[in-house]
Amino acid sequence: MKSTIAKWPFVLMLSAFISTTFISSIASAGPITGGKEKPAAVKRYLYVATPGIRNYLGYGGHGIQVFDMDNNHRFVKFIPTAGLGKDGKPSNVKGMAVSLATNCIYITTLEAMQCIDITTEKLVWEKPYEGGADRLSMSPDGKVIYLPSLEKEFWNVVDAKTGNIIKKIVTNSGAHNTIYGPSGNHVYLGGLKSTYMNVANTKTHTVDKQVGPFAADIRPFTINAAESLVYVNVNGLLGFEVGDLNTGKKLHRVVVEGFNMGEVKRHSCPAHGIGLTPDEKELWLCDGANNRVHVFDNTVMPPRQVTTIQVRDMPGWITFSLDGKYAYPSTGDVIDVKTRKIVATLEDQNYNSIQSEKMVEIQFSGNKAVRAGDQFGIGRKTNR
Repeated sequence: MKSTIAKWPFVLMLSAFISTTFISSIASAGPITGGKEKPAAVKRYLYVATPGIRNYLGYGGHGIQVFDMDNNHRFVKFIPTAGLGKDGKPSNVKGMAVSLATNCIYITTLEAMQCIDITTEKLVWEKPYEGGADRLSMSPDGKVIYLPSLEKEFWNVVDAKTGNIIKKIVTNSGAHNTIYGPSGNHVYLGGLKSTYMNVANTKTHTVDKQVGPFAADIRPFTINAAESLVYVNVNGLLGFEVGDLNTGKKLHRVVVEGFNMGEVKRHSCPAHGIGLTPDEKELWLCDGANNRVHVFDNTVMPPRQVTTIQVRDMPGWITFSLDGKYAYPSTGDVIDVKTRKIVATLEDQNYNSIQSEKMVEIQFSGNKAVRAGDQFGIGRKTNR
C-alpha cells in the first residue's frame, strides 16, 4: 500500500506537465479558426479623379483624391497622376475605371488613357489614342475596356493589361458614354450625336442591336442589372426616358414636375446625370439649373417623382456606394440615401472643396483591392 501511495505525487506532476504543455502549444498556435486565418477587415475608400469637371483645377487639382468611406469620408491621401495636354497643362478627366485582374486604376483624358497600379500608385503606362478618349467602361472580369473616341465615329476595344487596341467599332454616333453590362455579354454605347442607343456583342465586338429612337440625342444613361431597361438623359429634357433593351423600343418619357428647366452652366443639357440605387428601388436624377437631385420611385413604371434634394453646386453626374448607403453627386456632397440628408462634403487636406464627375469605390482587405464599384449608377439587384 505504501508503494502505491508513494507513486501518486509523480503521476500528478506528470499529468500537470502534459496538460500545461498541451495548453501552451494551442495558445502559441493562435485562435482556433477551423484551419483558416481570420480575414482582415474590409476597408472602403472613395477614389476621386480630378480635374473631373472640365479642366477646372479649383475643384481638386490634378490627381486622385482618396477618402475614407468608413470615417465620415475624411481625406486620406492624394495620388499624383499623368494626363497632360499638348500645352503641358492638366487635361480634362473624362472617365475612370478599376480592374481587379490587373490591380490597376484607369483614367481617360481628352487625348489619352493612363493605367495606375493600385498598390504602388505608380504609372504603369499612358497611351494616346487616335480621335482622343472619352468615358471608358471596364468588363466585369477586368480584362477588356470599351474606350470611346472623343465624340468621334468609333469606339476602341482595348486590352486592359497592355492598352493595345483589339478592334474598332464604327457607329458614326458621336462616341461618348459607355456601360459594360454586368453579364459581360453586351456593352451599351451612347453617342451624343444619335437618338439611338447602340448595343455591342462582346463575343464579336460588333453592334447587333439598337434601342430607340429617343426624343433627342442621348446623354448620360444607366441600366438595370438584368439588362432589360435603360434610363436615358436626352437633350432638351428635364427628366428622362426609358427604353426596353430586349425589344429595342422606347417605353416612357418622364418629366420633372414643379421645377423650370432653366439654363445650365455646363453640358448644355438640363438633366445631365442619372443613376439607380443598387437595389433598383429608386432612380436619382441631376437637375443642373436648379442645383437639385430629384428622387423617383422605381418600383413602379414609369418611375414616380418622390422628392428633391438641394446640393451645393450644379450636379452633372451621380453614382452610389456599393452597399447603397451613400449617393455621390459630382458636387462633392455625400448624401445618405435613406434619410436624404447631406452627411458630409468632400474636402482635401486643406479643407478645399472637391468636385468631380469621375469617382469609384475600392474596397481593400489588408493592402489588397478585393472589390470595386464603378463611375456609373447601374442597378445591382440580384434574384438571390
